[in-house]
Amino acid sequence: MSQVKDPIKDGLQRGWKVSGGAFGRAPEKIVCDVAIVGSGAGAGISAELLAKAGLQVVIIEEGPLKSSSDFNQKESEAYPSLYQESAARKTQDKAINILQGRCVGGSTTVNWTSSFRTPASTLKFWQERFGLIDYTSEALAPYFAQAEQRLNITPWLMAPNENNDLLRRGALKLGIPSAAILRNVKGCWNLGSCGLGCPTNAKQSMLVTTIPAALDRGAQLLTETRAERFELANGRVTALVCRQIEPNGALVNRESASAAIKIIARHYVLAGGAINSPAVLLRSGAPDPHGRLGTRTFLHPVVMSSSIFDQKVAAWSGAPQSIYTDHFMETQAIDGPMGYKLEAPPLHPLIFASTVPGFGQSQHALLTSFPHNHTLLALLRDGFHDEARGGKVRLRGDDSAVLDYPLTDYVMEGGRRAMLSMMEIQFAAGARQVLPLHEMAAPYTSWAQARAAVLALPMKPLLVKVVSAHVMGGCGLAGTEQQGVTRPDGVHWQLENLSIHDGSLFPTSIGANPQLSVYGTVNRLAQGLVKRLTGRDVALASPSS
Repeated sequence: MSQVKDPIKDGLQRGWKVSGGAFGRAPEKIVCDVAIVGSGAGAGISAELLAKAGLQVVIIEEGPLKSSSDFNQKESEAYPSLYQESAARKTQDKAINILQGRCVGGSTTVNWTSSFRTPASTLKFWQERFGLIDYTSEALAPYFAQAEQRLNITPWLMAPNENNDLLRRGALKLGIPSAAILRNVKGCWNLGSCGLGCPTNAKQSMLVTTIPAALDRGAQLLTETRAERFELANGRVTALVCRQIEPNGALVNRESASAAIKIIARHYVLAGGAINSPAVLLRSGAPDPHGRLGTRTFLHPVVMSSSIFDQKVAAWSGAPQSIYTDHFMETQAIDGPMGYKLEAPPLHPLIFASTVPGFGQSQHALLTSFPHNHTLLALLRDGFHDEARGGKVRLRGDDSAVLDYPLTDYVMEGGRRAMLSMMEIQFAAGARQVLPLHEMAAPYTSWAQARAAVLALPMKPLLVKVVSAHVMGGCGLAGTEQQGVTRPDGVHWQLENLSIHDGSLFPTSIGANPQLSVYGTVNRLAQGLVKRLTGRDVALASPSS
């Protein structure tokens, strides 16, 4: 990939202000207008807008600054360097594996580019249940449109790869509608390694769009720097205390008080992602008079079905997710039995081997069939029912964050129905063998056999393989402080100079891949923040040619 231009290296040569990790020790004290914790979807949008308004911005990122020169499509390097806990972050009971980015660009650097506006049904629920009367599709539409233009979120016009087309063909045979997924890419080479960092800079992540735009306007970036806690007084944040960390996440000079970095700002933006953002506030002893902080933290719990086809599927090649169906979402009342969205994820050897059940001969057989494997996943829509209250972010003894996420019978029954739907589609598409990812399941060779078996399986945590790449909530928006952590304008209810600009804002799960929901929502909130701080009107930059 040596012919691919590296915009990060070019920016560093132009004099970007970057410190921490490989870029040398960060200053012990920094004074600025706005300090932003994180560099992912919400942080990136905020950084561009705030810097464009002429404010002095400091971005604090726990992970490293990596670029296309580092992205070589190797799982063994990508997971430890680009993901939280080496792509092995788990819930407290170890029942759910969570994929989250931990690098400059956050999860936008490693996601699969799927882009959906917040569903109208989700927004309506927020209006009715959380007093968010201004969160309508019409009010958000211009902010979504701006983000879509800025990040080149457009229809994917290439034919779907076999992996995705099997979902389309199986659904079509059963009379189930499906559609194409919008993607935030420009000049995509269709390699299929989006989750390992884009080696061609086609994915329009924060790494190659908003963060460079902010740095070009004088923003400062601290890498491998962990935001530990806020110092608070009289209903305000007075400072942010950070520490340098090693590439593996261990603190540098943990016992040395002088190793701390103190950032003093007029305003603070917390955008570390749902899990890390609530954790910063918990470590800070932030006011929480109604016990809302860290609660109602939601995943889209994901269950899966793996199948084998006679033809080669090569699920690692081509656009990773380009087809979906919301049939099983739209045919359920939002507060009825749990609905789910079906998608076809890419498969790579390491993540595949660590996800499928079994060991020894049974796993050998699955790995041998890897080129012919097709897997479907179901995103379960959590947070809309009394028995779907999500989880709670807690602190371990060392003050690190962990998500306690009980999988209720209501959620697991949604998982059973989703498994049945996925298996039926795979058999309709011509699968010769289907294996729902459950420790007690076996490969099934007919729909009738599979249906009877799954109806009898105990749907219990640690038996059902559950994963997620979407974390939302924990600092939820609400129209009153009794219902949430954050005001409708993104400002913390009890801390007047702290805004929260990431997926932790959402009062429920989205019911769709959440990156565009973060982009659109935060675009609106950040423009409002700029107006309050400077009196200026700003908008996202148009993408460069």
